[in-house]
This record gives sequence, structure tokens and C-alpha cells, in this order.
Amino acid sequence: MTGRRRLGLVAAAATLLAAAPLSSIFDSWTWLLQSLLTVLLVAGAAVGARTLRFPTWAQTLCMVVALALALTWIFPSGKEILIPQPATFAHFADLIRQAGEDTRSYGVPVPDRDSLHFVAVLGIGAVAIVVDLLAAVFRRPALAGLPMLAIYSIPVAVYLDSVPVFPFIIGAAGYMWLLVADNVDRVRRFGRRFTGDGRDVDVWEPSPLAAAGRRIGVLGVLVAVLLPLVVPTVSGGLLSRWTQSGGGVGPGGGGTGGGRINLFAALSGQLNQNATVNIVRVKTNDPEPFYLRFAVADVLTAEGFGNESPRGSSLARGLPDPRELGPQAAYAEFTAEVEISDALRQSMVPLYGFATDVRDLEGQWAYDQTQQVLFSARTTTANQKYSFNYQKAQYSKANLRSAEPLDRDSPLRKYLQAPSDPTVQSKVNQLIRGKDTDYDRVLAIYESFAAKYGFKYELQTENNNNASAIASFLQNKSGYCQQYAAAMAWMVRAAGIPARVAFGFTKGTAQGDGWFQITNRNAHAWTEVYFEGFGWVPFDATPASGVTGSTRTAWAENVDQPAPTASSSTGTTAPGPDSSAAPNTPERQDQANDGGNTASGSGSTTDNGSWTPLLIAGGIVLIVLLLLVPAMRRALLRRRRHSVTVGAPPAVVIEGGSGAVSDIVVTSESARAKADAHAAWDELLDTMIDYRVQVDPTETPRITAQRLIRETELTGDPAEAATLLGSAEERARYARVPLQGAELTTALNRVRSGVSGSATTGTRLRAALLPPSVLLAWRLAITEWSTRTAEWAGRAGDTLGRFSPRRLLSRAR
Repeated sequence: MTGRRRLGLVAAAATLLAAAPLSSIFDSWTWLLQSLLTVLLVAGAAVGARTLRFPTWAQTLCMVVALALALTWIFPSGKEILIPQPATFAHFADLIRQAGEDTRSYGVPVPDRDSLHFVAVLGIGAVAIVVDLLAAVFRRPALAGLPMLAIYSIPVAVYLDSVPVFPFIIGAAGYMWLLVADNVDRVRRFGRRFTGDGRDVDVWEPSPLAAAGRRIGVLGVLVAVLLPLVVPTVSGGLLSRWTQSGGGVGPGGGGTGGGRINLFAALSGQLNQNATVNIVRVKTNDPEPFYLRFAVADVLTAEGFGNESPRGSSLARGLPDPRELGPQAAYAEFTAEVEISDALRQSMVPLYGFATDVRDLEGQWAYDQTQQVLFSARTTTANQKYSFNYQKAQYSKANLRSAEPLDRDSPLRKYLQAPSDPTVQSKVNQLIRGKDTDYDRVLAIYESFAAKYGFKYELQTENNNNASAIASFLQNKSGYCQQYAAAMAWMVRAAGIPARVAFGFTKGTAQGDGWFQITNRNAHAWTEVYFEGFGWVPFDATPASGVTGSTRTAWAENVDQPAPTASSSTGTTAPGPDSSAAPNTPERQDQANDGGNTASGSGSTTDNGSWTPLLIAGGIVLIVLLLLVPAMRRALLRRRRHSVTVGAPPAVVIEGGSGAVSDIVVTSESARAKADAHAAWDELLDTMIDYRVQVDPTETPRITAQRLIRETELTGDPAEAATLLGSAEERARYARVPLQGAELTTALNRVRSGVSGSATTGTRLRAALLPPSVLLAWRLAITEWSTRTAEWAGRAGDTLGRFSPRRLLSRAR
């Protein structure tokens, strides 16, 4: 294969790698399969044209034709036969027009929409053509980075928060691959390399100049990455960090993961500011408004509460009826006007209660029905003026006491997850003892934060909300809304009731004519508890005396006052028959996936004979099978080790036993006993690797077994089984007579069960689906193969160099 054809294939692969950042935009991987097929057709057309020695313009035409065919087959209008027709291009124009509407209607990650997939595949195919021409025809691979960078600019443009870094690394690796392939091809075109003393140098052998270049490149990358972390930057505005949520919470993913900002840390930073900043003005006809709300923290790990990125359908599709979440609650309708200053730059909109109609809000916004949050992926709230209608839920203590317990199959059970903390659990068990209803249990926890029990409001406190800090707060009884909201939500979950933390602003200062001025001093957090049939009900456990603009409700009164205060629902009108001002019945969030409501009649026609769905389904099945290869390899290896003694001489039956010994049974023969012990020990080491228990090859088997027992907290039969396996391996290595008559298979199963029981869910899933021991073995095998191949290539090069015709001719002269 010539250098240009080889570069063309590398350019195609680099383009696919550069498209990796688009994975953060789409909700599924359909776009990737479609792009893969398109890029393969474009690359195949380029290779074929160069094989036939077509001129540059003909090569470009072939790639364009291949792109048009790929788009026709993947996105058919139903009126073509293999090749595009005039109706096909009209269908393409409709898809592009529909894509423009969808980009204004959906927030990231977007659902599967033919229009959005078409634009993505068209763009990736066009970039593949440009990269191929720059790299293989014009031999300017460095310039090929510009169209590849254009792909990465798309998620950067639509994300307000930081784009995940891993897809960018994949794209950068593709670009570097293209540069290296071009450099190697240029070296090959110059001929063979020789040192000053005439020694032949392989093409891949590094030179001092290349090594210096790599060092400079690595240093430049490190400076580019680390310098922005050191140099102070200008803030995007007050509270802007609150909504820069990323891809997860907690270790391994979570707040981890891609740019997650701690809502609690941001809250404490605003409350501790010396200056008072006006951020919101709001007017409502509600005589006793509750809090403006814009975000929730609903994921609880050992690191504390964190927030998932919101997802939902476009605001243009309407807002849901609150009766869907709380059909048994009573509602009263009110209106509100909001004016936000430039100081509040965030991607979540402050709203009262259950908004049913939002007007005059500029930009593209979407509504997450689960979090009850109105958000945007590209627009902020700075200088926004909008109005909305909302339904204010009203509850009574008697009604909340009638709430049924949460169903066992309810998806809301994820809001029960809480780390194990003996201090918190002991406190909760003491508070809810003798309480018959969920509401009474929650009320007991709520009332436990009263001043008469020693709790007080204090801003100067430890800024942390992990397990030890929550337990410390319950003991020290001093903190602000961060600690109170997180502690109550944690305790309610420990009581078996769904809870989360809400963020927003308190009522603010009245200015007359129904207007309230809200400042950074009104930033607040409170707890929301879910009651079946009533939805999420707010509870503010923070002492009212310490919170500016604090409000209490009839179902969660101010426990620090001797007499009950007026509830937030006092003076409100009785709800009418219509509890929602939304003009239409809300549509499902996944309605876009139904394939209806296309821009044109031709776009809704499906081609039943198309092979594209089968190809995509086959690709998905192939990917799933490939992902299962490590798990199958691990299962086969374990089975082979368990059956190592099959076919051996008769096993020694332990005296007092009731039948034949298990698969791995050390027989009376010393050689067989040693082999069995080694096989069992290898299986134990792989089990330790699978469950992230460190393996130290310098330790003796007995020390390793003792450390395994200690680190995984094994007791009873699993601990005895680990000790048995260590003794069997130790005697097989060092004793003249190995251990005989031990049931090692049973011991292995007991150890594996014990280690699995002490591991986290993520570790168990990885051990089952992507066993680290198999991946480690493969990495070592690849490294060894690469080393041997390099050694063989070097020896072969030296051997061929001795018989070089050039050298023979020089000697003949």
C-alpha cells in the first residue's frame, strides 16, 4: 500500500476519533454507528480513486459521491432506489430545517432525532473529506487539525459547564496519530537512514532531535494545562458556579467526573461575602410566598450530597401538570414577575412552586420534571425579565399522615440511598421510635433541630458535608442552612423516606406594591421530602431567626416559637377546578423518539426494506459481544482452574465426608497436589485483582492471605478458607510434602463470596463484566508481544543489512 493510501486510512480513523466529543451531546450511540459507516464509505472511495490514479478533482468527487450515497442509505426519503433522487435532496433540506428547530427545543444530551443525526453525520463526513485532502493529497496534516477542532467546538459551544476531558483526549490522540503517520511516511520517502559510522537505522528508531522535540512538546502541553489552574481568573458572576454541574457525584464518577461544582461550597461562599449584592426582584400576588427555587442536590454518597445534570424536554412543549406528581394535594394559582440583574449568571431559572406557564424568557430552555428545574445548556439568567403562572401546593398534617408508604418497585427508591453512618442511624432510630406514619417520622426529625435541643445558627463552621461532618454537626449542633438541609435529608433517608436538598432564595425584603428585593444574603438550602400522592414537600429545618426572609408552613411550623405562626398558605384562595394554566396537555419527554411530527410528509415515510436498521442492530450486538469477551475469558479461566484435577487418579476422600471431593481436591500424589495448590493460588490472586485488593509479589502466601482477611474484613468461613489457600500454596512452594486432602474449590468460592460481599456495587460490577485481572493479563501480553516483535524486527533488520545489494556492490568495487 502506497503512502498516500495509507495516510487516507489514517485520516479517516483520526476523523472518527476527533468526533468523540460529540458523545457528550447525544443521548445514545446511534450517531456513532451512522458516522462510522459514512466515514468508511468515504475512505473506501478515496483509496479506490488513488489506486486507479485519479487526479485530485476526481478523488474529491468520488468522496463527495460516497458521502451522498451514505446519507441517502442512512436517511432515506422512501422515494429512491439506491441512488439519490430530487426528492432525496428535498428531504435533506427538510432535515436541516428540522435540525434548526430541534437545537432550539432540546437541551443536551439530546434524544435520537433523525434531523440532528443527519447534521452530525453530514458534518463528520465533510470533515473526513477535508482531512483526507489535506493529509493525503496536499500533505499538510497539521492544517487537518483545524476541521477536526471544529468538531470539538460544537460541544464547547452548547455546554455552559466544562466539556468532559476524556473525549478530547481521544480526539487529540487521533490528530497525533495522523502527524506521526505523515512523519513516518516522509522518512520512508527519503530512503533508509544511516548513522555516522554507516550503521542502518530503523524508521522507528528515535533520534536525539526527535527526543528533544518530544520533550518540548510534553513540556508545552503541561504548561498549557497547568498554567490556567495557577493564574487567577475572573468569575463569571455571582452564583454562576452553582449550575456548572458535570457528570456525576462521589468517587469514580462523580462529582467526580467532569466539572462538578459543589453546591454547598458555593452556598457558603455567598453567605460569607462581606458585600451585599442585589440579584433578583420579584413580584407576586401570593400574600405569603414560599422560596424561589432553582436547583436540587439528590445524589448522596460518602462524599455528601451532589447534583446530577438536569435533563428534559423543551419549554416550548409546555410544562407538566403538578397533579401528575401530587394528585392528592390542593393547589392555588398565582402569578409572578421576575427581574434578574447581571450579577446572577446561572443556567437554572428561579421559580415559585409548580410553574405552569413561563413567558418572555429569552433563549432556549428545557424543563426537568424529575428535579422540577428549568434549565438551559447555552443561555444564562443574566439580565432576564420574565413572568410565570404557578400552582402553589397546600397540605395539611392530616392529609400528609394519610400518605401511603413508598412502593417497593418505585423508581423514587433511589432517593433512599445513604452511606452507613452509625451516629446518624442511631439518632434516627431514637427519634422515629413509636411513630406510625411517614409524616410523623419526618416531623420528629424536623423538630429535633429546635433550639431547645441546643441547635443554633452559625455561619463560621466547617465547610464540609460528608459523613463525618454530618455526624459532627449532630453533636456540635451549630451550623447554617447547608448543614441543616443536608443533615435532615440524610436522616430522613436513613428513616426509609425519600429526601433531597433544594437550593434557591428566601422571600427577601418587601419593597411595596408586591415587590421583593432578593440579595446574596437570601441564598438558602432546605429539605424536600417525598410523600406518595403528594409529591415533594418542603421542610426548612434551619432556625428561622438566622435566615433572612425565612418562611414556615402549616405542616412544618416554627418549632422555636412558643405559639404556632401563620402558615404560608394563610389567606390564599381555594383552588379552582383547573390547577394548571398550561394551554395543552404536556407531552412525554421522550415523544421525540416516536418518529412523529416531522417537518414534511416525505420525512415520515419509512423504508421497510432498508438494511440500515439491521446493520445498526448487528453493530450493537457485535459491540455487546466484544464487551462481554473479558467476562467470558474470566469465566473460562476460572472453570479450567476448578477442573484442574479432572481425569486424575482417584481422589483421597476426607475421613467422615459424605461423597466425592469437589473439583479442585489435592490428591495423594505430591506433583498433583502442588499443581492443584498453584492453580488455586493463581485463582485467588486474580480474585484479589478483580476486587481491587493489592497484590504484593514480595509477600509470602501466608502474609498475603492474612492481609486479604484484614483489608476485606473477612470473618468465619471465608477467613478460614483464605488461610487454607495460603497454607496450601506455602507448603506447595517450600515444604517437602504439600498439603493434601483440602477442598480448595470450596475455599475459593467462600473467599470470593466474602470479598464480593465487602466490595462496593461498582467494584462488583466491574469484577463481573470487565475483570481487571483479565485486562491486566492482556496488557502484559501485548507489552511482551511488542517487545519481542521489536527485538525480532531489529534482528531481521540487522540480518538484511548484511546482505544489502548496495553494500555488496561497494565491497566488489
